[in-house]
Parts: sequence; structure tokens; C-alpha cells
Amino acid sequence: MSPENATSKQPLIRFVNRQQMSWRAIDVERLIDEDHLARAIGVLVGRLDLQRFYQEIESSAEEGGRPAFDPQLLISLWVYAYSQGIGSAREVARRCEYDPAFQWLTGLQEVNYHTLASFRVEKQEELDDLFTQVLAALSQEGLVTLQQVMQDGTKIRAAASPRSVQRESTIREHWERAKARVQEMGDPWSEDAGPRIRQARLRARRERQERLEQAMEELEKLHQLKAARSPHKRVSISDPQARMMQQADGGLALSYNAQISADAAQGFIVGVNVTQAASDWEQLLPAVAGIERRLQQTPQQIVADAGYTTRATIEALAEQKLAFLGRMPRKDTSLGRTTPGRLPPNAFVYQPENDAYGCPGGKLLRYEGRHTRQRGLTQYRYRARKQDCQSCLHQPQCCPGNRTEGRSIMRLEESAAVIAFREKMASTEAQAQYRRRGRVVEFCHAWIKSKLGLRQFHVRGLAKVQAELLWACLTYNVQQWIRLRKLTPAPATG
Repeated sequence: MSPENATSKQPLIRFVNRQQMSWRAIDVERLIDEDHLARAIGVLVGRLDLQRFYQEIESSAEEGGRPAFDPQLLISLWVYAYSQGIGSAREVARRCEYDPAFQWLTGLQEVNYHTLASFRVEKQEELDDLFTQVLAALSQEGLVTLQQVMQDGTKIRAAASPRSVQRESTIREHWERAKARVQEMGDPWSEDAGPRIRQARLRARRERQERLEQAMEELEKLHQLKAARSPHKRVSISDPQARMMQQADGGLALSYNAQISADAAQGFIVGVNVTQAASDWEQLLPAVAGIERRLQQTPQQIVADAGYTTRATIEALAEQKLAFLGRMPRKDTSLGRTTPGRLPPNAFVYQPENDAYGCPGGKLLRYEGRHTRQRGLTQYRYRARKQDCQSCLHQPQCCPGNRTEGRSIMRLEESAAVIAFREKMASTEAQAQYRRRGRVVEFCHAWIKSKLGLRQFHVRGLAKVQAELLWACLTYNVQQWIRLRKLTPAPATG
């Protein structure tokens, strides 16, 4: 063949024709493999008692109405979506159109995002019951024992933008402006507007008023809190129940405090709660009570970090005869603190025979009284006589500001329960058990944030945020349940 013929040869190409329509037969059962996660989730959810979800469906064969989506389908969709790090209702609806796993779950049906979004936040009681059912099943299989429960909290960002945080004066201006705009809108049921426009106007007016009213309510709560010292209270207009909280990187962001209790046996989550409080100090006792209500059983031992370990908590758990492991800073509690630049309390020597303290000047500070400001700690005050201090050579370094009274110091005495707690935590065994906390409950938070993608809530408001965290924790438990079932060998048959 000549070179001319070789260069003129036309290759045969199968070009893509996108200007066409095609019909394709799809075997739904073959869309995903037998061991696919979506299939396992669908089967597992189908074995649960979903009667409470079905009772809320208003349409019926007798009275008619539009058929509702099967709650089993919607639950499976959300659990699988969260397992894939998808928390947007619109994205879930979009995946149902092309993703094989979502198509298998829906049986090629289209599910609109309004249905998905409403189902996620409106079935809170039913969802809580479903979460309890899963824990009951895990308990029957011996996977949840409550012999040791780990507690931890983390800050999850709110859906609201930081720019939505406004002062009280600004919120009142928005409120007045919103009322003026509503009046300018006129009658939302006027004849010149179509049905959709009328509904949109009503919805916009209602939502705007509700958000501003809620913002005013949250401002009133902040006014009543002693911790809120700033005279300029601020809340978010779009998510008034969110609070500014410090993040792990040291910055501040609108967030909620997500509290999780995890059983140490296999790491399953047994308690879920969301709070507006930035600190964890008062969250341990409600967490224990929540576990008791949910599982009708008290944990044998609870483990928490320093954020939960207060003297009041130690006292309360001791009264409940509940074993507690935590971490308290080791410090000298024999004497109270003093002002910088003055003689420290350890410069005074306690004399038990006189129940008094001797000062560097050779004078005595005698017992004056006792009072208890916090549970688990009693404070004893000792004070020197005024004339002893005024004539003392150490007065400029000891109490230069005293004009009417002598120098005083406080002796702090912890309760027997707190002392016993400190002695217990000094043991090697207690420290070894305490170190397990990070591998159990902190792993749950890390999984939810990194694997499930819940670093920021997709909904707004405390109740809805609580529901979304419950969905994430339910997904976590279902995933771990499926994983353990795969790892556990099937029983041998004779």
C-alpha cells in the first residue's frame, strides 16, 4: 500500500449522539450489590416497629386522600444519606434521580425535598422512640451493657450566618420595619394576586414575625442570666436560639453544644442532647437522667472530663451511689487566694490547738465564721484585729488597703465525697479507666463530624437541631451495628 493510500484511510469512530431519547429496562434489585450498605440499612429499618410513624398518616383507604410516602422509605433515605455525609434535603432528592443506592431505596420513585425536609424535623417523638428501639435491640444482643458510660460534648456550628447576630436595638428596628412592610403589602388575599403569591406573602409574613418574636424572647432570657454581663445583648435574627461559643481553634462562632453519652462496651451512643450552654459544667446530671429515662436502667459508672467534674456534680453522683471517674486539677485547697502583690495565704501558719492562723508579724488571725458558696466546699474565714494590723511592720505588704478591718484569709475544706473522689482518681486503675474515654466517646464526635459531615447543622432552632443530631447518632449506631454483624461469624449449623 502506498503512503498516499495509508494517509487517506478514514478511521471508523463510534460517535456519541446526545440528541436522542432512549428507553432502558432497569432491574432495581441489581442496582446495588447484595452487601451494599443501603440494602443493609433498608433491611434493618424494616425490622423495627414503625407503628408510631404510620399512625400520624392522615390519608386512609376509608376516607381517601393522597397516599403518603412509606415512613420506612424516608427513614432509610435519611439514615443512608447521613452515612454518606449528605445532610441537605435538596441533595437527597437529587440523588434519588440518578444514584443507584438511592434509586434502590426508593424503587425509582421521585421524593421531593419538601417531604424529606419536613419528615426530618417533624417526627421528633417518633424518632426518639426509634432511637430507643435500636438501643433496646442492641441491649438484647449484649452490645450495650451500661457498665461504663462515657460523656463528652462538642460545639457544632449553627446554620445561621455570623452577620445575622444583631444588638437588641437593631432587632427592634427590624421589628418595626417588618411591621411597616406588612402594612405596605396590603391584604395578602387581595384579588389581584394569584394563589401562589398569596401563600408566599402569608408565609413570608409569618416566618419573619416568628423569627423576630423569637429573637426578642431570647434577648429576654439573656437579660435574666447572671452570666450575661454585657449590657449589649446580641442574638441571631435567623437562628435566635444559637449562641456564640468558642471553637476548638480558639475562635467564636454561632453554635450549639452537642452532648453525647457512649457505652464503653462497643462504643454505641446511648444518650443525645443539644444545649445552648457553652460550658459542660451542668450537663452530666441531665445526661445520666436521660439515659435512665430512655433505657430504664442506671449506668454503673460514668466517665467525663474536667469540663464536667465539679464538686457539686461529685456530691450529687455520690448521693445517687453512682460511680464517677473524672479529672479535677490538683491544687492546694487549704487556703484561699489573695490579691497579687500581697502576702500569700501560705505565709500564715495554722495552729490547730487555737483554731487560728499565725501571721509573719507574730499576731493571730482568729476564726470568724463559715459559709458555703458551692456544694462540696466549705469556707472558713479567719481575721486579725484591726489594731494588730495597723501597728504591724508587714502591713504595707500584707493588707495596705485595710482601713477599718484586719487582714483576713479563707481556709477551704472539701467534703468527704470530694476528698474520696480525689483519692480514687489518684489510683493507677482509675487513671487507666479514665484514659479510655477519648477512644470511646471522642471517637463518636469525630465520626459524626468527619464521616457524617455534621460540622454544621442544616436546620435552625433548638428543637430541629436536636432532631438532626438524633438522626446522626441513629445513623452512627446503625452503621456500627451493621459492622459488628459482619465481623461476627454466623453460628454453625448442624
